[in-house]
Amino acid sequence: MNMKIRWGIVGPGRIARKFITDLLLVEDAEVAAVASRSLERAQAFAKEYNVEHIFGSYEELFLSGTVDVVYIATPHNHHKKLTIDALDNGIAVLCEKPMGVNRAEVMEQVNASKRNNTFLMEAMWSRFNPSIQKVKQLVDSGAIGDLKYMYADFAFYALDRDINSRLLNPNLASGTLLDIGIYPIFLSYLLLGMPEEILATSKFYENGTEIQTSMIFEYPDAQAMLYSGFTSQSTMKAEVSGTEGQLYLNPRWHEADGYTMVKTDETTDVNLPLKGIGYSYEIMEVHSCLRKHTIESNLWSHHNSLDLAKLLDKVREKSGINFPFET
Repeated sequence: MNMKIRWGIVGPGRIARKFITDLLLVEDAEVAAVASRSLERAQAFAKEYNVEHIFGSYEELFLSGTVDVVYIATPHNHHKKLTIDALDNGIAVLCEKPMGVNRAEVMEQVNASKRNNTFLMEAMWSRFNPSIQKVKQLVDSGAIGDLKYMYADFAFYALDRDINSRLLNPNLASGTLLDIGIYPIFLSYLLLGMPEEILATSKFYENGTEIQTSMIFEYPDAQAMLYSGFTSQSTMKAEVSGTEGQLYLNPRWHEADGYTMVKTDETTDVNLPLKGIGYSYEIMEVHSCLRKHTIESNLWSHHNSLDLAKLLDKVREKSGINFPFET
């Protein structure tokens, strides 16, 4: 592999723009190409970030030989096809979460990675956040005793968005659960594993989009209270509570820049400032895996993505979240 790893951006929207600002901070990364279904959008993105290779279709990028890895940042319902198309052309993939709309899609993506012996990772960037990594280490080491309870939410007001936006259009796999509810579910899974039972209830918009979901994950000796919503703001401070203390991830916890530990009467604040926005940590993990010629990450593996998709499917089943293209 070249000294620099060549990245292609698939879907030059808002998320891709945030991602590329951190990609430019990684020394051995090169933004080599951008593709969009609209050549004009790709050209505008390329001009803004000085990208050499510009494509008016995703297929052209996958066949071009200009990149080592692509970042897929399209709406959720396109993730599966684009991931498989890239992998079938021998191109590594970092796919924005959720990797697939359901577990069956994620399984197809994982199978394509194995079939082509080509790297695939879900862009669960919070897994690589230094504060979240440290909190997991503290929990696993018993620093707060036995973990008994956790709370995590993710909410912002979005009902003023365009009805055809990816957040509110059911044909684009809209709603809070796949877009932001995935984060609280991820944290519960990371710290407590797979629950024995899930309770969930949702509220829906006039067009059928899910706009609020509350969840309880039941474990043998613990519970997790989780929430996602588009109907109001939230503080987004995650609480992790054990028999001997508590850990609090700074708001907004999924991109935390530190945490607080409370034990008896002692409170310790730990600051862990982020490099850039915080995407650089997952980018560096991708680079490490590519240089080792592995097809998955040990920190966020294919199995982890399949488990997460299974949990999302279960919440959808419990709360009645469906998409028109799935029927």
